Amino acid sequence: MKSPRLVAALFSVPLLLAAGCAHRNYTYAYAPPPPPPPPQAYAVPPLIDRANREGFRLGMESASRDAYRGFGYQPKRDPAFRDTPGYDPSLGPYGPYRDAFRAAYLHGYDQGFPRH
Repeated sequence: MKSPRLVAALFSVPLLLAAGCAHRNYTYAYAPPPPPPPPQAYAVPPLIDRANREGFRLGMESASRDAYRGFGYQPKRDPAFRDTPGYDPSLGPYGPYRDAFRAAYLHGYDQGFPRH
């Protein structure tokens, strides 16, 4: 019969060799995580979006109508510029809507009026 010390030695030598081989200092390189999505701080509020769409559309229509009738370049003559139609109080205050509408209206009028 084999002595318990001999059996322990026979089993411990391969284990020590395997543990010594497996314990290497490997360096792993990982790709960095993707950057976070851009903040939504630049999203246009619904009130301003609506003012931009309505103002630009009405400005283009007014410009083409004025040019067709021969009135010349008069963007502030149209009542839509003063009245700022399309405002919805549930979207926010009137002042920012009015300002955005009029700026978009002038931009649309400039784009829609034919230049020779």
